[in-house]
Amino acid sequence: MRFVLVDRILRIDEGRRIVGVTTFPPSADVLADHFERSPIVPGTLIVEAMVQTLAWGIIHAHDFRLIAMLSLFEDASFATPRLPPGECACVTGEIISTSETDSLGRAWLEVDGTRMASIERIIYSHVAVENPAHLRDLFATLTAPPTDRYPGEESSR
Repeated sequence: MRFVLVDRILRIDEGRRIVGVTTFPPSADVLADHFERSPIVPGTLIVEAMVQTLAWGIIHAHDFRLIAMLSLFEDASFATPRLPPGECACVTGEIISTSETDSLGRAWLEVDGTRMASIERIIYSHVAVENPAHLRDLFATLTAPPTDRYPGEESSR
């Protein structure tokens, strides 16, 4: 992933569920000049954050031996009002089924307990990796002890 939209992984239930956090800072280059009068985070970035979070759950479930590549998503929905930049969002992904070749899941994004977006069906194709060390290292940075607490994060680990 060149463009990581997962700030931190808060919890992972092996092979079933992953919970992460993402923030779209107003100063991010990708948001520059985007809806200047009423800034919102573009739906494509919200989708990408949900897809990446669930992908990490799949990668973890397969012991970092593969990369989960998005093949298809269906039934995406977005709340009104839209997500403004600067909000800390909790992203949950659920693995419905997974095999060596592909996975099926769903994901949603919430701010302060309010669902702002969801995708009911996400399909990934799997690509084997020769050396899982890079994925393990990146995952370790996403699960490192926090310097600050995020909404939804338990106070003890």
